[in-house]
Amino acid sequence: MNRAEFTAQRKIAETPSGRIAYVEQGDGPVAVFLHGILLNKYFWRRQLAELRSMRRCIALDLLAHGATEIAPDQEVSYDAQAAMIEEFLDALNIKQIDLVANDTATGIAQIFTVIHPDRVRTLTLTDGDTHDNLEPAAFKEFLTMATRGELSKALESMLADKKIFRSDRAMGLAYERADQVADDTIEEYLRPFVSSPQLLHDLVRFCRKTCDNKRTRHVESQLRMLLVPTLIVWGTDDVFFDVKWADWLARSIPGTRRKVTITGARLFFPEERCSEFNEELGNHWAMSDKNYRPPCIG
Repeated sequence: MNRAEFTAQRKIAETPSGRIAYVEQGDGPVAVFLHGILLNKYFWRRQLAELRSMRRCIALDLLAHGATEIAPDQEVSYDAQAAMIEEFLDALNIKQIDLVANDTATGIAQIFTVIHPDRVRTLTLTDGDTHDNLEPAAFKEFLTMATRGELSKALESMLADKKIFRSDRAMGLAYERADQVADDTIEEYLRPFVSSPQLLHDLVRFCRKTCDNKRTRHVESQLRMLLVPTLIVWGTDDVFFDVKWADWLARSIPGTRRKVTITGARLFFPEERCSEFNEELGNHWAMSDKNYRPPCIG
């Protein structure tokens, strides 16, 4: 599924938090996919295409991202994002989901799940915000640009010369094979920010709100009581979120059923190494469908 085909399937859910853009494919139990900072629902296109036979797969744009539209005063913090997800599910009359998250959304997913454990059938967490690993050292330069008002220029540069996006000075650090990221993919991720002054402003607000680890540390005690069947998949070569955080999550969440590391993978491996990840995700869901309950990881 190319960019044009994916975009043509865009839908909008009206919620108190804003007009939430999403794409869905498949039928059956619902799986919701949450992306990280600077990306959008397009990140999960290969999951939607390959897992649609198992689930009604929904990828949405977080607040301050993609085609989602919000009011200028709409809050964009971790808690606001979690509240939006609840509103989104209510708008679509969805009672329970398999929740999948990457990067910043890994923190959001933890917060949503501990608040609404009854609405999460299974949880899948990949490289991302966990406990006190914020802000990642490799991300500090980006945050500095955002606070100095230099983000627009940086995004324009990456769009004008896609090699900058793919370089280790920018988003290339998040990929194992950044040279293979298509121009259309870069356009889909970054163009919305430079096309809308408000979206760019919202992104800056989002950066400021999510570089603080107070909220992700606060949920530790609730995570330690969380029995939702959980899969943890982590790349071993992630320069933003060390693999030790996969171990931390596995120890902290008693509902953890499996912890997997993908050798050589980096932050955005669900996009690059989709076949390996989708197989793990499909098995995780299948075990849940059969009410499989193996011993918890100690």
